[in-house]
Amino acid sequence: MKEEYVCNFSCPTDLKYIQDTLYVISGKWKVLIIVSLSSGHKRYREIAKSIPNITFRMLSKELKELEMNKLVTRTVHNETPVLIEYEITEYCKTLWPLLSEMISWAKHHRTVI
Repeated sequence: MKEEYVCNFSCPTDLKYIQDTLYVISGKWKVLIIVSLSSGHKRYREIAKSIPNITFRMLSKELKELEMNKLVTRTVHNETPVLIEYEITEYCKTLWPLLSEMISWAKHHRTVI
Protein backbone atom coordinates (compact mmCIF):
# COMPACT_ATOMS: atom_id res chain seq x y z
CA MET A 1 0.00 0.00 0.00
CA LYS A 2 1.43 3.33 -1.08
CA GLU A 3 1.63 5.98 1.63
CA GLU A 4 0.09 9.36 0.75
CA TYR A 5 1.21 12.63 2.19
CA VAL A 6 -1.16 15.53 2.46
CA CYS A 7 0.17 19.02 2.69
CA ASN A 8 -1.99 20.84 5.23
CA PHE A 9 -0.73 24.35 5.76
CA SER A 10 -3.72 25.79 7.51
CA CYS A 11 -2.89 29.47 7.50
CA PRO A 12 -0.67 32.06 5.82
CA THR A 13 1.41 32.21 9.00
CA ASP A 14 2.69 28.71 8.22
CA LEU A 15 4.12 30.04 4.98
CA LYS A 16 5.83 32.83 6.91
CA TYR A 17 7.43 30.25 9.21
CA ILE A 18 8.73 28.32 6.20
CA GLN A 19 10.04 31.56 4.74
CA ASP A 20 11.82 32.39 8.02
CA THR A 21 13.47 28.96 8.13
CA LEU A 22 14.60 29.20 4.52
CA TYR A 23 16.00 32.67 5.17
CA VAL A 24 18.21 31.34 7.95
CA ILE A 25 19.54 28.22 6.17
CA SER A 26 19.08 29.00 2.49
CA GLY A 27 21.80 29.10 -0.06
CA LYS A 28 24.37 26.70 -1.31
CA TRP A 29 26.75 26.93 1.64
CA LYS A 30 25.09 27.57 5.01
CA VAL A 31 24.03 24.02 5.75
CA LEU A 32 27.43 22.74 4.59
CA ILE A 33 29.16 25.16 6.97
CA ILE A 34 26.93 24.00 9.82
CA VAL A 35 27.71 20.37 9.03
CA SER A 36 31.43 21.17 8.85
CA LEU A 37 31.27 22.73 12.31
CA SER A 38 29.18 19.91 13.77
CA SER A 39 32.32 18.00 14.75
CA GLY A 40 33.55 20.88 16.90
CA HIS A 41 35.16 24.29 16.64
CA LYS A 42 37.30 25.06 13.61
CA ARG A 43 39.46 27.79 12.25
CA TYR A 44 38.49 29.63 9.09
CA ARG A 45 40.88 27.73 6.80
CA GLU A 46 39.78 24.39 8.24
CA ILE A 47 36.19 25.20 7.33
CA ALA A 48 37.25 26.33 3.85
CA LYS A 49 39.19 23.09 3.27
CA SER A 50 36.25 20.96 4.38
CA ILE A 51 33.85 22.48 1.82
CA PRO A 52 34.89 21.94 -1.80
CA ASN A 53 34.63 24.94 -4.14
CA ILE A 54 33.60 27.54 -1.56
CA THR A 55 35.42 30.84 -2.04
CA PHE A 56 36.94 32.73 0.88
CA ARG A 57 34.64 35.67 0.12
CA MET A 58 31.53 33.49 0.22
CA LEU A 59 32.67 31.71 3.38
CA SER A 60 33.18 35.06 5.12
CA LYS A 61 29.75 36.29 4.02
CA GLU A 62 27.96 33.11 5.11
CA LEU A 63 29.77 32.93 8.47
CA LYS A 64 28.74 36.53 9.20
CA GLU A 65 25.11 35.72 8.40
CA LEU A 66 25.18 32.54 10.49
CA GLU A 67 26.69 34.52 13.35
CA MET A 68 24.07 37.25 12.96
CA ASN A 69 21.33 34.59 13.21
CA LYS A 70 22.92 33.10 16.36
CA LEU A 71 23.77 29.78 14.70
CA VAL A 72 27.55 30.22 14.86
CA THR A 73 29.84 31.90 17.37
CA ARG A 74 33.16 33.49 16.54
CA THR A 75 35.81 33.46 19.24
CA VAL A 76 38.96 35.57 18.98
CA HIS A 77 41.90 34.35 21.07
CA ASN A 78 44.39 37.13 21.78
CA GLU A 79 47.52 35.26 20.88
CA THR A 80 50.28 35.90 18.40
CA PRO A 81 49.26 35.24 15.73
CA VAL A 82 45.59 35.95 16.46
CA LEU A 83 43.55 32.75 16.54
CA ILE A 84 39.91 32.90 15.45
CA GLU A 85 37.62 29.88 15.87
CA TYR A 86 34.05 29.24 14.84
CA GLU A 87 31.59 26.81 16.36
CA ILE A 88 27.90 26.10 16.21
CA THR A 89 25.67 27.22 19.06
CA GLU A 90 23.25 25.16 21.11
CA TYR A 91 20.52 27.06 19.28
CA CYS A 92 21.93 25.80 15.97
CA LYS A 93 21.67 22.23 17.23
CA THR A 94 17.89 22.62 17.23
CA LEU A 95 18.20 22.31 13.44
CA TRP A 96 19.40 18.67 13.68
CA PRO A 97 15.92 17.13 13.26
CA LEU A 98 15.32 19.24 10.16
CA LEU A 99 18.72 18.37 8.68
CA SER A 100 18.17 14.68 9.45
CA GLU A 101 14.85 14.79 7.59
CA MET A 102 16.54 16.52 4.65
CA ILE A 103 19.14 13.74 4.51
CA SER A 104 16.46 11.08 4.73
CA TRP A 105 14.42 12.69 1.98
CA ALA A 106 17.46 12.96 -0.29
CA LYS A 107 18.39 9.30 0.29
CA HIS A 108 14.91 8.16 -0.71
CA HIS A 109 14.69 10.44 -3.75
CA ARG A 110 18.28 10.30 -4.97
CA THR A 111 17.32 8.60 -8.25
CA VAL A 112 14.83 11.36 -9.06
CA ILE A 113 17.04 14.30 -8.17
